[in-house]
Amino acid sequence: MMDQSTEDAGTIAALMLRMKDYRLPRAKRLLEKVTAGDTLSDEDILFLQRVYDDSRSTQPLVERHPEYHALIVKAVGLYTEIITKGLENEKAR
Repeated sequence: MMDQSTEDAGTIAALMLRMKDYRLPRAKRLLEKVTAGDTLSDEDILFLQRVYDDSRSTQPLVERHPEYHALIVKAVGLYTEIITKGLENEKAR
């Protein structure tokens, strides 16, 4: 059976790959979209909901590894900016 630190290392590696290859590029595209004045689509909102749900489920992992706290804060800031701009655009229509 794997110990917690070995299991955490594997989970962190998988999460970092997902962030680098999928979530960050998509978040950047969404930020460009809402910065240009567009609204979020249903698919965009589902993506953001999945990110939120995943972040809640990985909270114990982040608590065990505070060295990733700054990265998490940055990512949350990016998603918050996307949601805020998306809501502003929605209200403006």
